[in-house]
Amino acid sequence: MPKDSGIGASSKRREDVRFLTGAGNYTDDINLHGQAYVHFLRSDVAHGRIVSLDTSAAAAMPGVVRIFTGADFEGVGGLPCGWQVTDKHGQPMAEPGHPVLAQGKVRHVGDPIAAVVAESPEQARDAAEAIEAEIEELPAVIDMKAALAEGAAKVHDDLPSNLCYDWGFVEENKGAVDAAFAEAAHVTTLELVNNRLVANPMEPRVAIGDYARATGESTLYTTSQNPHVIRLLMGAFVLGIPEHKLRVVAPDVGGGFGSKIFHYAEEAFCTFAAKALARPVKWTSSRSEAFMSDAHGRDHVSKIELALDENNNFIALRTETLANMGAYLSTFAPSVPTWLHGTLMAGNYKTPLIYVNVKAVFTNTVPVDAYRGAGRPEATYQLERVIDKAARELGVDPIALRRQNFVTEFPYQTPVAVVYDTGDYNATMDKLEEIADIAGFAARRAASEARGKLRGLGVNCYIEACGIAPSNLVGQLGARAGLYDAATVRVNATGSISVMVGAHSHGQGHETAFPQVVAEMLGIDESMIEIVHGDSSKIPFGMGTYGSRSLAVCGSAMVRATEKIINKAKKIAAHLMEASEADIELKGGQFTVAGTDKSVAWGDVTLAAYVPHNYPLEDIEPGLEETAFYDPSNFTYPAGAYACEVEVDPETGKVTVERFSAADDFGNIVNPMIVSGQVHGGLGQGIGQALLENCAYDPETGQLLSASYMDYAMPRADDVPFYAVDHSCATPCTHNPLGVKGCGEAGAIGSPPSVVNAVIDALQSGGKAVTHIDMPMSPSRVWSAMQG
Repeated sequence: MPKDSGIGASSKRREDVRFLTGAGNYTDDINLHGQAYVHFLRSDVAHGRIVSLDTSAAAAMPGVVRIFTGADFEGVGGLPCGWQVTDKHGQPMAEPGHPVLAQGKVRHVGDPIAAVVAESPEQARDAAEAIEAEIEELPAVIDMKAALAEGAAKVHDDLPSNLCYDWGFVEENKGAVDAAFAEAAHVTTLELVNNRLVANPMEPRVAIGDYARATGESTLYTTSQNPHVIRLLMGAFVLGIPEHKLRVVAPDVGGGFGSKIFHYAEEAFCTFAAKALARPVKWTSSRSEAFMSDAHGRDHVSKIELALDENNNFIALRTETLANMGAYLSTFAPSVPTWLHGTLMAGNYKTPLIYVNVKAVFTNTVPVDAYRGAGRPEATYQLERVIDKAARELGVDPIALRRQNFVTEFPYQTPVAVVYDTGDYNATMDKLEEIADIAGFAARRAASEARGKLRGLGVNCYIEACGIAPSNLVGQLGARAGLYDAATVRVNATGSISVMVGAHSHGQGHETAFPQVVAEMLGIDESMIEIVHGDSSKIPFGMGTYGSRSLAVCGSAMVRATEKIINKAKKIAAHLMEASEADIELKGGQFTVAGTDKSVAWGDVTLAAYVPHNYPLEDIEPGLEETAFYDPSNFTYPAGAYACEVEVDPETGKVTVERFSAADDFGNIVNPMIVSGQVHGGLGQGIGQALLENCAYDPETGQLLSASYMDYAMPRADDVPFYAVDHSCATPCTHNPLGVKGCGEAGAIGSPPSVVNAVIDALQSGGKAVTHIDMPMSPSRVWSAMQG
């Protein structure tokens, strides 16, 4: 019978009340007394040298407070990169400067050149349009292969080329991998593109800088997934503000999908300008501005090869990838195509030899960084597409080929560094075949054919590493920050609780799920617990929310802090009942002496902690508040099997997703309803990438061609089917106290190859000799492929 509270209950999201009634408090809802507004003048050319900037006419316009240019930021630090990658020769990556405002050159359409601060947004915009900017246009490099060619125009003049790094992993495996390919009974090769995406969260980015002259303290209100990291990066590396003098607040945030992890120039500018002008400064991005200033995602060009023996066992895998960095290195960009991608190339399979090569490339485009899944979708897409192609070449069932090569014994040491602690890939595939009704597919295909449509079935297996950890390991791999998290549990005298967490909620449901955990541990009602997040002045520290880490890492810190609370509360209860601490039990919100009818309620113990004069507690200090930091010993490894059924119209090439089924292993589940919602959202994004979304640049001029919803196709409700979702095949994580695995990115990881595999299956069933179509599989692309 379903639980009605605590861990495992589908408690309704308490935060939805304010969101659905318009009572949310987003950054743009914040307006400070005396605030001014900023508008950025952005480059309209992809690559150029700034010859002159004449701001005199603009400065004289009504309402203009001040105009800032790159010259105002000389001596100010540039935006830092949070991860350093070392190449296959042991050399550090090329790491060019990233100024807050362009200095000397512009390097992509949207690069900020100047910033106008005025009394109103309209006055700031009008003045920005009056700035006379003379820019000598230079050749732009957009295509990655062209950017690496000899004689290509350089994005950064101070670098020897446009190559950021040439990464090989595992480099010592390369010889053995090549030898295995030379001896293989069969080799399947596939070249593919992982298309560039724009995250497009519901809420655009906003930044408000404030400065208190009396105390010298700066405050930044921002749409961020990790306010503490913004404070660390901006304070220490850009503006030189001591951490105790810098507060970062991220209130309600309307979606992030990775694009709000990073430290952006606009945040640094507003903080800098607020101090320079001694008044608050606010910037709100327009949607068009977001297209050319928010970090983009994906954008890989890959070649993958799979070697099999005479029995169809996988014996080796090798890949070559060009990964677009854009014009600058965003906060975590170098790690995405390397340590978050290469380490997942084993997938669910026991392939003994793997070699991954990644060349990261600078181009005159918007910087590229983590987008939902961050490296794991790119790895899964390559792997699951090449396996499907191999099955067709060998004339074997795609599901049977996968099952034959599944990892079945755990823990499993992959050849690409990570160790899978637990899993059951056959169980998730069994569940998938059940909920997707694979056995009934032939009849559905026949029905589609009777209507003149081609029907295809695509399957996919995925595994991902999330809850990124541990700090000492990732530090050796180039991370410039720890990846632990923290929580403080503050029990009030009357028994209610405030839990301050380092994770940030921007759609994940932390305010609902986190109290379920604490309530279960203490045996009290969830309504007695509030979650506090998003304000660096209120929480001990934290690394934010991304990489499906919130519950596995921050939730574990919360558990450890709650355990400390329980231990101290038992000491107090023992004093109250004149019993041995070892005999005290806590259940259902009552402390009892084992084997007796003596008991004392939770509220009585918490009151005694703060009013101890009637109950001398000897060496126990008053109060009931504990903090814990948690640094995980390993990633968590959620896994699953997905199936997609599509219909293709042979007359137009239009693809319709008819059915989608997802069987996931997320370990222990705290709130099944929230987990299902996370999967639904990820599936929608993955289907969007597979069929609709594509960020496109003019290859000659570098102009962004998909700079609005008029040209960038976001999925709508009628583009996706009702999903069949199951997460009952749970193998609990063995190394965190909750046994949980991440769930937030799975849908976006497993769905794109499922959709593409289904389309290829439909076309081949219709007699079309099509082996691959790059995403997005628009009607024109599919129709063209059918025409040969």
